[in-house]
Amino acid sequence: MSKVLVVYGSTTGNTESVSEVIAKALTNGGHAVEVQSAGDVSAENLAEGYDAVFFGCSTWGDDEIELQDDFIPLYDDLDKAGLSGKKVAVFGCGDTSYEHFCGAVDVIEEKSESLGAILLGDTLKIDGDPEADEVATWLTPISAKL
Repeated sequence: MSKVLVVYGSTTGNTESVSEVIAKALTNGGHAVEVQSAGDVSAENLAEGYDAVFFGCSTWGDDEIELQDDFIPLYDDLDKAGLSGKKVAVFGCGDTSYEHFCGAVDVIEEKSESLGAILLGDTLKIDGDPEADEVATWLTPISAKL
């Protein structure tokens, strides 16, 4: 059994919903899961005590990639989170009509990897409202690596 932290930044509730689906599936799979809003956590030693961290963030902006407001401070201080050697997965919701569809997911993945995190698999990018089946399909191979 792994201990997993799911941290999300969500404005419309879509990314929060995905977090809840992930937490339920991992809990049903025998893992201990804690879900936190990015606005309620500090980057300092964030990953300490966890076997894996899942980051979820929605994306805004046409001209540049804009992370969800609550996630920005966490992202800026991610180097303090203790991600080196930790298993990490990244997901998020966006809108394909924007030039940088789910761009926050890409930058969080890149930064996590540059800090020594072990990526558990491809990122999950959801266009609009999340569907539980879509999340489950993404999560199945990732949960096998926990």
